[in-house]
Amino acid sequence: MANEFTFSITTTRFDEDYAPSHSSRATTNFANLARGEHRQQNLRNVLRMIDRRFNDLVHWDNPTGDRYTVELEIVTAQLQFAAGSDDLEFPLLEILDIQIVDLQTGKRHQGIVGNNFSSYVRDFDFSVRLPMFNEGASEFSVPADFGALHGKLFQHFLDSAVYQERFAMPPVICLSVAANRTYRRTENYHPILGVEYRQSDFSLTDDYFGRMGLTVRYFMPRGAVAPLAFYFRGDLLNDYSNLQLIGTISTMETFQKIYRPEIYNANSAAASVYRPTLEQQDYSRTEIAYDRVERNQLALKQGAFTEEHFVKPHRELLERWSAHYPTPVR
Repeated sequence: MANEFTFSITTTRFDEDYAPSHSSRATTNFANLARGEHRQQNLRNVLRMIDRRFNDLVHWDNPTGDRYTVELEIVTAQLQFAAGSDDLEFPLLEILDIQIVDLQTGKRHQGIVGNNFSSYVRDFDFSVRLPMFNEGASEFSVPADFGALHGKLFQHFLDSAVYQERFAMPPVICLSVAANRTYRRTENYHPILGVEYRQSDFSLTDDYFGRMGLTVRYFMPRGAVAPLAFYFRGDLLNDYSNLQLIGTISTMETFQKIYRPEIYNANSAAASVYRPTLEQQDYSRTEIAYDRVERNQLALKQGAFTEEHFVKPHRELLERWSAHYPTPVR
């Protein structure tokens, strides 16, 4: 069963000259920012925001606030099937790799891989399978095995020689908190991640990432106005260096200010009991164009693409493989 498919990795530099490849998901946040008349200015502004936030958080030995710059690469994982099918290769997922450059010493520091997460199979699950499962139902529900295949494929990729030869540490995915959950501030404070929030009612996204073998914790860093959701393997607070954690915070907080300004660019910080909402009107807009409506429309199209080119032609093989693959432990 292990030889039914393999993985390969390609990388693309994310800078002001970035242009999405033909195989990149059109709904990926990177691609959305890199389209339109002002694409290059969009990208330039994003990178400048990341660098400023990074230097703000690395305040030691950095009196002028410009010692570091962050370099980003989009990592694409391709799943390759054995011969005998027209659809032999499929772009399984995209994550983001971070390099931190100390402009004072010239030293480069490896950041955390993961950060942003983009997946065709997740598009299929949320935009095709879930609506189909609930069609005509009087009450919303989720299939018992929802996200199981995706979770096992993700874990199999992390355990593969291809991943482990390239990356020394497991990934950390950093997303927005859910807009329909209540988060409560705790007394726990980390010098980099900030104050921890907790909530006991996991969102559908939390459960989905749990299927991927990832645990979630919520932290609001110094200077932020809302907590971020960190999904990880291992020990988030002790497995990574200060610079690595700051690389993820500065990158993903910047993206969330653009994608979810109602939450992450609000004009007031999250209270002790916090319920995020996209209906918030008291927030500042960035000067960076991002089309949320288009992104949601494309998710449906790409979910259908996944069904046609991945799920249907390989259903029997995938179901057989999934049945024998151990379920990730949350």
